[in-house]
Amino acid sequence: MRTLVVGDQFIPAALYVDALTEVCGPHFGPVHTVDWSGTKADQHTAQQTMERKGPAAVPVPGEIVDALDDAEVLAVHFAPVSRAVLAAAPELRAVCVARTGLENVDIAAATERGIAVVPVFGRNASGVAELALGLMLAEARGIARADASVKAGGWRKDFGGPGAEISGSTVGLIGLGQAGRELARCLRGFGVRVLVHDPYVPDAVIAEHGASRAALDALFLESDFVQVLARLTPETERFIGHRQFALMKHTAFFFNTARSRLVDTDALYEALATGSIAGAGLDVHDQEPLPADSPWRALDNVTLTTHYAGDTTTTNLRSALLVARAVDELARTGRCLEAVNARELEWV
Repeated sequence: MRTLVVGDQFIPAALYVDALTEVCGPHFGPVHTVDWSGTKADQHTAQQTMERKGPAAVPVPGEIVDALDDAEVLAVHFAPVSRAVLAAAPELRAVCVARTGLENVDIAAATERGIAVVPVFGRNASGVAELALGLMLAEARGIARADASVKAGGWRKDFGGPGAEISGSTVGLIGLGQAGRELARCLRGFGVRVLVHDPYVPDAVIAEHGASRAALDALFLESDFVQVLARLTPETERFIGHRQFALMKHTAFFFNTARSRLVDTDALYEALATGSIAGAGLDVHDQEPLPADSPWRALDNVTLTTHYAGDTTTTNLRSALLVARAVDELARTGRCLEAVNARELEWV
């Protein structure tokens, strides 16, 4: 099966090649590779643009178009797969994407051509969960601020009151997908009470993770730590705002390692700036990178990271392996049952 692998600054092409050899065997192929041009920052910016506007909103990558030729499978991570890219691949049967989000693929155009679009699931769940837990610890105990003080020549010990402990607290998880489930497992050692708001997950799955179902408002009202781990959809865009932050305890903390646009960030900023909640930890932001004069940089009760929750060695290796398994399924069976358009292709 003729496969074109597109490497980027996050997942090198060599990782896919190694995974394909491991899963499909040493004689699978031919496999060709090409690197999507641009720096890591360029590619991250392009990904954010596509998340809002789709794959046609960024330039067509000529290096990928030139390499497609007679490829039957295209494996990508963040690289754009617009209608124009698909048009350059007359033999294409599947686009395998090394992530769950498919904003970089024109699914409608692929479906018109009978091309499967296959995501992978759970690739970065452990990385996201670990950073989410790290942000909880850092913010509740002022770890980043203490470190900054020491390195600046100070010895700060006052962070507005005694540090908060996770142990024995109530943690609210908004979303119990793969990352939410990993975080629930991580939290078991802290002896916490876990509340979950996720209308798409059965009660049995919530109970399996030692949690209880809660309405959104009740979760904000009762939690000491609120973690956002939901998918961004038209239903969830900016669905957390003034009402929810007003319900939170003054001693509670808010964390987002999912997508910035799930949250009314003006409402969150107001809650932090006025001290109506204790603090926050954010890996995602409306503008990335934050402008130099961003007011978020001046807040003393928020820990900020640079949208890197899933950027780990483990995530990259797992992503390539999951793509290889999808390619193997297509090669063996002629179908990929995880394709988002499997029903339209009459595979299920």
